[in-house]
Formats: sequence, structure tokens, C-alpha cells
Amino acid sequence: MKHLLRSTMLAAAVLLPAAAIAATPEAVPVQALNAALIASMKAGSAGESFQSRAAALAPVVNASYDMAEVEKNSVGFLWSTIPAAQQERVAAAFEKFTVASYVSEFSKYNGETITLLPTEKALGADKIVETEIVPADGSAPTRLDYVVANGPAGWQITDVLLNGTISQVAIHSSDFSSLVTSGNATQLIAALEKKTATLASGAGS
Repeated sequence: MKHLLRSTMLAAAVLLPAAAIAATPEAVPVQALNAALIASMKAGSAGESFQSRAAALAPVVNASYDMAEVEKNSVGFLWSTIPAAQQERVAAAFEKFTVASYVSEFSKYNGETITLLPTEKALGADKIVETEIVPADGSAPTRLDYVVANGPAGWQITDVLLNGTISQVAIHSSDFSSLVTSGNATQLIAALEKKTATLASGAGS
């Protein structure tokens, strides 16, 4: 599980610049997520509890992401072998873990800015929305791109690409592979729940 947070850890706290370009429909979930992270960071700086920030952030994360698709792809080909009741438990644990990861990593606001780049790439029927995170100290920016797909709920995030290339879903898939066997995801559920509890306690920050 040690690499589960690699991409979110490197996605430093962000703030939309006042002169940000207008979002295309496919970029809307990315901007919504970033706005929620700004609010969460400011709440953290103001001393609000982890639980309060997680409760505020969860609806936006779940709306911005196609969580069902991310969960399925993160588990990989064994997903279809997992009983429906366990799939529901994986989904619940993964969603809480994702929110807890964001709250833990985006805990304080330090003046960073994010730029929504004007170019978008096609990935089959999907799009890649490109962003650049610029630290307040003027150091080199971090590229963070989002794969978005247009489904029944509209455009939603299905993957995050660190430095434009490193797939968060692929990292999850690698980390989860030893925790899922055919028809059984109980180890994965336990691991996600434990990591979420650790993050909420502050020990995983």
C-alpha cells in the first residue's frame, strides 16, 4: 500500500488563478475538484477537523470522479469475480480512502496556484485535461493531467496522470494485485479501511 498516495502526495495544494481560462465541459469536474480542495485546505488552516473536511469534500470527489470505473480498473480483471456484496464494500472503502487521502495531503493552503492549460488531448472517446501546479515559492511546476470520460452522469474523471504520464489507476492496480484473489477482496477492504483510519488519525500525514 505504500505507493497508493504517490500521485495525490505530489499534487500540492492548489488555487485557481483569477484569470483562469474558461473551462470546457470536459474540464468542469477538474475545476470543481480543485475548488473543493481549496476550501478544504483553507478549512484545515482554520483548524477544522479532519472529519468535517472529509464530509465537505466527499460529495465533490464522488461527483467529479466516475468512482465505479476507477474502482473496477484499479482492481483489474479480478473485479468481475468478486461477489456483489464485496464489490459494494470495496466501493465504500475505496471512496472513503480517496477522500481521506485528499484531506490528508491537501491539509493546508500555502499559496500555490493551478493553471488549466488550453490544450486538451483526445484519448479515444475520452479527453485528457491538462493542468500545471505552480508552487508559491517559484519553484518548478508539477504537471497533473486528468483523463475524463463522458458517461451517463456527464464528464467525470477516470484517471490522474502525474507529470502527464504516471497513471494513478495503474499504481492502484499494482498495489491492489496482492490483496485480491479470485472471488475474494477481503484483504483489500481491510487494507483500505486501515489506511483510511490511519489518515484520519493524522498518523499517515
